[in-house]
Amino acid sequence: MMRGTRVAGAIALGTLGGLLAGSHGDAEETRWQIDPDKCIGCSHCSTYCVLDESAVKCVQCFDMCGYCDICTGYLDTNYDDVNTAAENQLCPTAAVVREFVEDKAGQRFYQYTIDEDACIGCGKCVKGCALMNGSLYLQVMHDRCVNCNECAIEKACPTQAYTRVPAEKPYLVKAQAQSLYESKLADEALAQDDPVAKLMRMVTMR
Repeated sequence: MMRGTRVAGAIALGTLGGLLAGSHGDAEETRWQIDPDKCIGCSHCSTYCVLDESAVKCVQCFDMCGYCDICTGYLDTNYDDVNTAAENQLCPTAAVVREFVEDKAGQRFYQYTIDEDACIGCGKCVKGCALMNGSLYLQVMHDRCVNCNECAIEKACPTQAYTRVPAEKPYLVKAQAQSLYESKLADEALAQDDPVAKLMRMVTMR
């Protein structure tokens, strides 16, 4: 069964962190994680992990995604046609799944999700997506990671993107995604005519 990986607003604020922590050492205080704002998709995550299959997988932040027809995180730079044919895909294992959403004013929109079981953490889609919205990024999956004291990927990471995070909040989001989600919450509060939230919004906009 395909396991899809996505980032929702609740994860952005860490409220699901404890639920997603996995089964490896719940008593441990910290876990390894990738700072998505430092990661460059260098491919080391797929080759340096001590596991046969890397614990690092791509995730999708839908709040940042443009649902583009021409997606640089999905299509190979030398694609022949805009379709799901393997030769047109950037991902070597077809882990990025493309599904049609709607046709609006002559423009076609697609949703891109990650087949976690197929993903090898190579970062090709992350590097490609960075050319546009940057909604795809890598995270250490804690139902897979064995939380080594010294992580081989951390040693090889060229941008020092690997860091220790609290076990109760083991996943990170991009700063842009965090900002978008907080803005969304503020807008929802304004829509409900919450006077306190309205005042806070006015102050932060100055």
